[in-house]
Amino acid sequence: MPTLSLSPSPTPQLELPAVAFFGRSLAEYTRAFALDLTALRGRDVLDVASGLASFVAEACARRIAAVGVDPLYGATAAGLEEQVERDYVRMFAQIRAKPSLFRLRAAGFRSFAAAEEERRAAARRFLDDYAVHRLYGRYVGGALPQLPFFDGTFDLVLCAHLLFVCARQFDFDWHLAACRELARVSAGEVRIHPVVGLDGRPYSALARLRRLLRTGGIASELVTTGYEFFAGSGSMLVLRKGPS
Repeated sequence: MPTLSLSPSPTPQLELPAVAFFGRSLAEYTRAFALDLTALRGRDVLDVASGLASFVAEACARRIAAVGVDPLYGATAAGLEEQVERDYVRMFAQIRAKPSLFRLRAAGFRSFAAAEEERRAAARRFLDDYAVHRLYGRYVGGALPQLPFFDGTFDLVLCAHLLFVCARQFDFDWHLAACRELARVSAGEVRIHPVVGLDGRPYSALARLRRLLRTGGIASELVTTGYEFFAGSGSMLVLRKGPS
């Protein structure tokens, strides 16, 4: 009788057939990106792949000149609201089904219900602001690796839960081009969070990516933030133009 060879169980991870339209609040951004909101007043800040995040709406209310860019911007607020419901139902079903992947207290949440409540409130703030300001340049349609902005337009560029998280959707060349593009539109820093995939493991080609960025004049640094919504996501990659 032949002997069966059993491979080890794969590491659990979230399943994203496409990039999810999923939002976060200013408070969550502040922790994930180690932001000093007072220092950002009057500064130009870009949120790339902004999605449903209420960061732009809340930052602008605090006199930060924030802009969001996302491939879905340009759709009507009603159309985005339908997308919200589809993505939220799917994502929170997965989150509850795989609790071992998450570190709620490290992200400042008491429970999955509290996390969902805050995320839905953030989505509502975004939709209300988007309905008013989408025609006035606050929300811009666009996608990496080609952003519709001039070189050095923004003092700070943020990118949450796209690079590295979606390593299965985008190959290494895309990640390299995306990082170069983020640095191009920044006059200061780029902050990318997190630096792991959906299984909580570090991006496998990170060392190679940083090396090629360095040869192109973009320095990088791994910074621990203390914010960790899902396992392993407690750090960000900071990019700056100039020698490492």
